[in-house]
Amino acid sequence: MVTTAAAGRSNDVASRQRRYLIMMGIRIACLPLAVVTQGWLRWVFILGAVVLPYVAVVIANATHQPRGSTLAPVLPPPRPQLPPAPPSKDRLEH
Repeated sequence: MVTTAAAGRSNDVASRQRRYLIMMGIRIACLPLAVVTQGWLRWVFILGAVVLPYVAVVIANATHQPRGSTLAPVLPPPRPQLPPAPPSKDRLEH
C-alpha cells in the first residue's frame, strides 16, 4: 500500500454484503437438506437454518475498525536564527 489511509466505505459495505449473502445462501441450502436427510445430520441442518440468520446479521453489522498509523509525524525544519547583534557604542560608553 502506498498510504495508511483506510479503504473506502463502499469497499467495506460491499464486503459485508458479500459475507451476508454467502451465509444466507448456506442457510437456504440447509432448509431442503433438513427435509431430505435423517438422523443427526437433519438436526445439524435445522440448527444451521435457525442459527445462521442471527450470525449473518451480527457479522454483517460488524464494521471494519481502522488500524493505527505506523507513520511518524513530519516535523517542520528548525527556524533560522538571527546572529547576535554587534555591541553598540552607547553601551560601551556608559
